[in-house]
Amino acid sequence: MKRYLRDFEKLVDIMAKLRSKNGCMWDKEQTHESLVKYLISESKELKLAVKNKDFKNLEEELGDILLQVVFHAQIAKENRNFDITAVINTLNKKLIRRHPHVFGNYKVKTTKDIEEMWKEVKAKEKAGKKKKSAYKKQEESNNDN
Repeated sequence: MKRYLRDFEKLVDIMAKLRSKNGCMWDKEQTHESLVKYLISESKELKLAVKNKDFKNLEEELGDILLQVVFHAQIAKENRNFDITAVINTLNKKLIRRHPHVFGNYKVKTTKDIEEMWKEVKAKEKAGKKKKSAYKKQEESNNDN
């Protein structure tokens, strides 16, 4: 297995242990809501590292952001909402869907073409979400009857 996969798996395992019965009391108490302030704080620190071109600190701050992602995914897994694999798969699909000039047959010549294409893809995604949302509401009202 590639090293980064082992390392990522180790990170996920560490977070699961921190939130386990014999883990860290503070980590076990955290919720999606309680963690938001840390994500905001870490994002500001990352922004500062970029501004200062402080690459050693940037490395650390990216790790802190990654920790937030893994932390939220672990909480979601415990609540049976989703897990880190679902997060990764959703991101993979989004990246492929939003780059048809790389992964499909969409032809572009300039970055302006890419921006226009991205707006089109994003608009289609929003329209699809609205359809799904309307369908789900209809399904729920049918189940209430």
